[in-house]
Amino acid sequence: MNNYYSAEQIEKIVAGAKKIHFIGIGGISMCSLAMITARHGVKVSGSDRTESEIADRMQKLGIEISYEHTAQTVAGAAVVVYRAAIHDDNPELAEARRQGIPTLIRAEYLGWLMLKYGVRIGVAGSHGKSSVTGMIASACMADGDPTVLCGAEVSMLDGTYRLGSDARFVFEACEYCDSFLSFYPTLSVITNVEYDHPDYFTDMDMLRNSFLKYAMIGEKAVFNADDPESVALMNRYGKKAVTYGIENDADYSAKNIVIDGLTSSFTLVCGGEEKGKISLRVPGLLNVKNALCACAAAMTEGISFENVKRGLESFGGIKRRFEHLGKTAKGADVYDDYAHHPTELKATISTAVEALKGSGKRLVTLFQPHTYSRTAALYGDFVEAFGDVDLALFSDIYAAREENVYGVSSKGLAESVGGVYSGSISESAEYIKENCGENDVVLILGAGDIIKAGPMVIKA
Repeated sequence: MNNYYSAEQIEKIVAGAKKIHFIGIGGISMCSLAMITARHGVKVSGSDRTESEIADRMQKLGIEISYEHTAQTVAGAAVVVYRAAIHDDNPELAEARRQGIPTLIRAEYLGWLMLKYGVRIGVAGSHGKSSVTGMIASACMADGDPTVLCGAEVSMLDGTYRLGSDARFVFEACEYCDSFLSFYPTLSVITNVEYDHPDYFTDMDMLRNSFLKYAMIGEKAVFNADDPESVALMNRYGKKAVTYGIENDADYSAKNIVIDGLTSSFTLVCGGEEKGKISLRVPGLLNVKNALCACAAAMTEGISFENVKRGLESFGGIKRRFEHLGKTAKGADVYDDYAHHPTELKATISTAVEALKGSGKRLVTLFQPHTYSRTAALYGDFVEAFGDVDLALFSDIYAAREENVYGVSSKGLAESVGGVYSGSISESAEYIKENCGENDVVLILGAGDIIKAGPMVIKA
């Protein structure tokens, strides 16, 4: 039972609230909102299932956190904020409604919060949202003092958010459960559109219509000229559109592209005019495209090429985006990446293959599929994604909010790929420690709790 209040209604609900409670406060998206709220002088409490480094950081700011979901945790709250994925039978949500405490979906609360800012750049898309958000934020930081809210930890922010002035707000806009339709971007950025979240979007048409509605919210929009679905949306958009791309004609394009190991560079071309060379500290053609998107958004909002270049060249990447964790005791290099959709997996694996070219090293992947519904709906694409991997390991599927009514398993996926089913996370970590050495590069992939595997395999 979602609320969907207007911004005016939320203003009345939140105004004067002495305490706001966040259900699932340990999540990347929720913790940022909680910390921003606390920085504005409001008392904040929250709940989550497990302790984490992020939770420890919030507690040091004076935020009260309970590690269980019970009715008692909402005591004293004037407002309760929750994610759209939280079900009505959650004890906290049910108790808040029983007591008549106003409950706001996270996206609604964020939408209301962002109206306080002048320029609002929202980054949506099936892939690349966090990286592009981080890059745009970096360009804006070279030009001023933006407020930033990202869906992943950004190295230069030392976290997921930045509390700056009211002039610019750069934020990641997630499509799941149509959350991004509660936001108010002045510039709508769409990196790409591809079918995902089959537990919410019943078909591609539903997804397309949602992205079009999101694009229409902005006064202007940025589209990917190399993505056919984005181009189709742009043709239906009807307002000021800005394009970026490499393969097709676009307002912002790149030439002289060089991929050199874990770095890359290109010459930015804007309106047919060469602006200059940009050298990135992040690898692969995918990040060149992400940087082009950031150039289009930032320069559309009046940021000079010189500041965009300075910002992008200082961008150190996103946590869990081809992040180097260290080495195993036997000398294998270990990287961690959030990729969990076939297209993301292909791009990340392609980046690794390109970086390893000529090194003689073996590429080993450990993948934890995320949700049964996604694994079932995109099964063939998952099989295809691991074609260039030397050894593909598969850990058990991360169920998230689902039951396995789809008849899929990581063991079956491993057999289809010709890889190895490595079992639980701890079992997978042991396999890597025993079987991977100095001639191997290990790439850990997934959006669930596979993040625990890295510390298990790294030499202390």
